[in-house]
Amino acid sequence: MNNDSKRVEDLMAFSLGVMNGEDVKTLMMQYHDAITHVTPRDMLTLEDRQMRMGITPDAIKKDVEKVINVFYNSLKNYVWEKPKTGTFLYYLMLENSAFTFRLNQVKKVIKSYKGRERVDFNKMKPELLSCFNDFFDFEHHYVKKENILFPYLEKKWENYRPLNVMWSLHDDIRAKLKEVVAMLSDKRSAWDEFNKLLGKYYFLVFGMIQKEELIIFPEAVETVDSEAWHEMHLQSFEYPFPFIESPEKPVETKKTISGFGELHLNETTGIRSETGFLDVEQALLVLNALPVDITYVDENDKVRFFNRAKERFFPRSPAIVGRAVQNCHPPESVYMVERIVNSFREGKKDKADFWIQLKGKFILIQYFALRNEKGDYKGVLEVSQDVTGIRELKGEKRLLDWE
Repeated sequence: MNNDSKRVEDLMAFSLGVMNGEDVKTLMMQYHDAITHVTPRDMLTLEDRQMRMGITPDAIKKDVEKVINVFYNSLKNYVWEKPKTGTFLYYLMLENSAFTFRLNQVKKVIKSYKGRERVDFNKMKPELLSCFNDFFDFEHHYVKKENILFPYLEKKWENYRPLNVMWSLHDDIRAKLKEVVAMLSDKRSAWDEFNKLLGKYYFLVFGMIQKEELIIFPEAVETVDSEAWHEMHLQSFEYPFPFIESPEKPVETKKTISGFGELHLNETTGIRSETGFLDVEQALLVLNALPVDITYVDENDKVRFFNRAKERFFPRSPAIVGRAVQNCHPPESVYMVERIVNSFREGKKDKADFWIQLKGKFILIQYFALRNEKGDYKGVLEVSQDVTGIRELKGEKRLLDWE
């Protein structure tokens, strides 16, 4: 079946039939030709259409594994050019292989207790807990996808919306891992309950690897040019490489200042106002020295700038510049971002404050509406700051007390 449009229509009918609870075997027979010839692009196209129809990521997630399992053989046999050694995608796939090995090692630990799982579960817990605590490091793999790969694909793909479903699945994996660790840390937890939770976690993580390597990565290879892959590779060094040896970073030929990346300097440009003048380099040095994370989103909801604070609380990569702010958040929280931005745009609010506990620190997150002298809305400034020490300050410390 070479008619892409007809094939996608049939695949769409099949997937909607599955979501509506129709008999899968009957649907497979009815749409056999389309299923036999399905491609990674088809899978993205039909899921993108579902989202544009108003089907939510949560609804898609409920049945996507059933659909992919039916498509598995066709997707597995799809011929695509695997990434070259030493490239961004090569290392993402290598991380998947290393993670798979560790996941299978956990299975071996459990098998060593075969027949004694219920009785010796508490003896098993410390070893399993160590393994699953290590799995938190794989977070960097997902962050690199969300902050480097996804922004590039959003610029290249018309049917990019399934990436939002994948981000939502990342969050499901994060939440499920926390549940696994919490249960292993509880002396009262029982094997049967844990075994069910473990199955759900493994279903999610192996399903994610499958979605990456059968759908996202093949289509990415066919649509992204070598220059973009090189840029992604350079940006990936801002994050660890979970479970694999960190590669050597390629030598950059472009001029950099304070690790900010390529910088175009012009003596006649800078920031001039009644309070003084800063050239481009000075302005960046000032912004990067501030003890806060700053991200600027313009009046069109596009990310335009972020600073390089010494300690970042939330991941940022150059790939997000120019990205719609709605795509910088998982689907579950996008509606809140839009509510804040719309309240600023409509002049109803000028500021929004939030605070969270993160890795033992108390983080204050503030959003400020930016308006020019005429009162026209010019975007949002997000400022995040570690205020743990500030909250504990007492008395006074004067300039003369410094040493």
